[in-house]
Amino acid sequence: MTSLIVRIVAACAHRPWLVIAVAAATCAGAFPYVVGHIAINTDATKLIAEDVSWRKRELILDAAFPHRTDLIAVVVDAATPELAEQATATLTARLSNEPQRFRSVWRPDGGAFFDRAGLLFESTDDVAQTTQALITAQPLLGMLAADPTVRGLMDALSRLVEGGQADPARFDELAPPLQRLAEEFEGIVAGQSPAFSWRALITGRPPDRRELRRFILVQPQLDYSALQPGEAASTAIRHAAHELGLDADARTRVRLTGPVPLADEEFATLADGAALNASIMILAVVALLWLALRSWRLIVAIMASLAVGLIVTAAFGLFVFGTFNLISVAFAVLFVGLGVDFGIQFCVCYRAKRYASGDLQRAMRDAGGEVGSALALAAASIAAGFYAFLPTQYRGVSELGLIAGTGMIVAFVASVTLLPALIALARPPGERSAVGYAGLGPLDRFLLRHRRAALAVAGIVAAGSLVLLPWLQFDFNPLHLRSAKVESVATLLDLTKDPSTTPNSVDLLAPSVAEAGAMTQRLEQLPEVDHAITLASFVPERQAEKLALIEDAALLLDPVLNPAQVKAPPNDEDIVQAMERTARSLELAAAVHPGTALAAAAARLAKALWTLARGEPASRERVRAELIPGFVATLGQLRAALQAGRVTLATLPDDLKRDWVAADGRVRIEVFPRGDANDNETLRRFVRAVQALAPEATGAPVSIQESSRTIVSAFLQAGLWALLAIVALLALALRRPADVLLTLAPLGLSGLATLGICVAIGLPLNFENIIALPLLFGIGVAFNIYFVMAWRAGRRELLQSSLTRAVIFSALTTGTAFGSLWLSHHPGTSSMGKLLALSLACTLASALLFLPALLGGPRSDR
Repeated sequence: MTSLIVRIVAACAHRPWLVIAVAAATCAGAFPYVVGHIAINTDATKLIAEDVSWRKRELILDAAFPHRTDLIAVVVDAATPELAEQATATLTARLSNEPQRFRSVWRPDGGAFFDRAGLLFESTDDVAQTTQALITAQPLLGMLAADPTVRGLMDALSRLVEGGQADPARFDELAPPLQRLAEEFEGIVAGQSPAFSWRALITGRPPDRRELRRFILVQPQLDYSALQPGEAASTAIRHAAHELGLDADARTRVRLTGPVPLADEEFATLADGAALNASIMILAVVALLWLALRSWRLIVAIMASLAVGLIVTAAFGLFVFGTFNLISVAFAVLFVGLGVDFGIQFCVCYRAKRYASGDLQRAMRDAGGEVGSALALAAASIAAGFYAFLPTQYRGVSELGLIAGTGMIVAFVASVTLLPALIALARPPGERSAVGYAGLGPLDRFLLRHRRAALAVAGIVAAGSLVLLPWLQFDFNPLHLRSAKVESVATLLDLTKDPSTTPNSVDLLAPSVAEAGAMTQRLEQLPEVDHAITLASFVPERQAEKLALIEDAALLLDPVLNPAQVKAPPNDEDIVQAMERTARSLELAAAVHPGTALAAAAARLAKALWTLARGEPASRERVRAELIPGFVATLGQLRAALQAGRVTLATLPDDLKRDWVAADGRVRIEVFPRGDANDNETLRRFVRAVQALAPEATGAPVSIQESSRTIVSAFLQAGLWALLAIVALLALALRRPADVLLTLAPLGLSGLATLGICVAIGLPLNFENIIALPLLFGIGVAFNIYFVMAWRAGRRELLQSSLTRAVIFSALTTGTAFGSLWLSHHPGTSSMGKLLALSLACTLASALLFLPALLGGPRSDR
């Protein structure tokens, strides 16, 4: 092998133009292919093989309810129920008019059915309280229904105050609504937009959080050829909200979350600051290459060699798979990080040989002879490590393994062919001084004299790390890897606080409505379950009692809410006169009943009305805009609610049934967890409990936990195959079992130390940073092979040699390239950079401190 590599290096250095011409021709074919075919499939669901059991269940549910896949959840929050309803209704109508952009748009919690039957879903006591409040508000409602204007409101207030004086029993009841109206008018006078709720005024109770939040579910058309497939749809929704004025009103907020915005904003977070980080990383890598090589010609040669290898590897990946996936696209980072190691090893060895001989051609032949076999073995071992992922069910890493493994072969070939040719053509000047680190001589001798102590320290580190390993955590929650500052994640975390809106619910299918109902009852008995919903959940309980209360109220209120005649709209002068009349009535009431709560509220409201009556017409128009549309909407809802009829499965609307009953008759059940739905342990218990009763359950918590098991299993499986393959390669190349163990022992130590430190500093493994482990494996094997093969060749004082210089700068260059990820604004990427930097530090320390002590003096001395 060594002699073959020497001949290849010598031939390429002797005929550099031929080699460069072949490389240029290869690039001329590969580069246009890459440019013409490059694509990234950003569909995260394709990262795991579809034949995995939990993925099969997931796909079965998606096939049964295809309209519930790839959704954007539009969350509308408002200061009042009226504002929330108006904003949601207008935005839904607007989005429904764009079928070319949105495949479906619907409201899971609103619409005509819920307007009519909404009261039936309340408790009987709440229905009684609400209907009684409506009956009590009958005078106000009647006058406003007959004149739904500011004038009608003023006349109603005047009559209510005058009636209150005549009926002392109702006198105290007027203080709260007058106080609330006073606050509203004072805010308008001050130029503010206070939140006023007619529902709260009529019922006498403030709205709860659920009444202030509405949802719209949107299934957009996605473009998977774009890095953000749903960006156009999300932009269209935000643009529609802007045109409707929903983003300009401080009392209304529209936010987007769901699978599509989460995936899109994941890329936006990754890109945030990426250009600056990349620039800093490139400058740092070039600076380190300069310190290692001291020659711009060598640096350019390495960079050109890497560029050619990267283009060829990219073309191979696109030819085999057609597209890159979210993980396999990282092949470029791995290729540069590991490929630059090969280049540094060859160039540093060339510099040492050039210093020794002074002849360029001879120096390259000698470098090929000294490091060629080590580079070949390292490349083969790293490639085997990557290829070990091929049989796993983690398709994302499996494809990465084939591309990156092949890339290692390409990088090695480029390092012993194109790189020598470029160096021969560049003809860098000779070396003026030795390339190694003479200053490390004392450390070399110290480790040799105190081998047992050094090995004992390594043993203590390994034992301590083993003790800590049981506490190593794998964080399977992908939300913890995303920035909580982006809208989609912040909104999702907000939704998890409410058991009725948390996205961490579990779905399962039942053969029929009856069986779904029975299963729902069994699930709700589990202590880990907050509640479960199925189609039968939309048939209210105790309807007879509630309908009786509603019908009694309707008998009294129907003629009130539907007057035979409605007054014509007033002009501004009519409104001024009405405000003045009402202000005088309020002042009279305050004077007649001094010192009471009503007197204070009446005086306060009268003052605000006088200010408005004497002000500009624009201020009175604001009164109309702030109060009257909300009342008209509330009036419509009241009319619908009082027309409620008996709800049965047969009378449920088709769009609601579509959410719960599949085309083949199977019925969906949705189960919600009790407790903190963002806590990993809570989700574990919840999934275990539900699957014990319904093993076929699927949904976000199941997918998250099962995918973590699949990924961890893939890495364990690949790690075992990689270890076996590398042991076989090392045994074949080194032919001594002891030397194989000497090569692998430092790798085991650095791996244990890395995981032990992770436990000590509280850094859990996750979906992102676990990708660092193949790199640790590859770099660790390479470094150890370099040292072991040099030791086998009889080289002395390894730490002083040019090899150590190459290893140190290779580690620093790779560490800088990947460690810069630590600075990313994306939490997952930052954790990957942190683990990469930590693993490289452990690998370098193991190779420079533990391995020399383990090896001892050259074998020829023994």
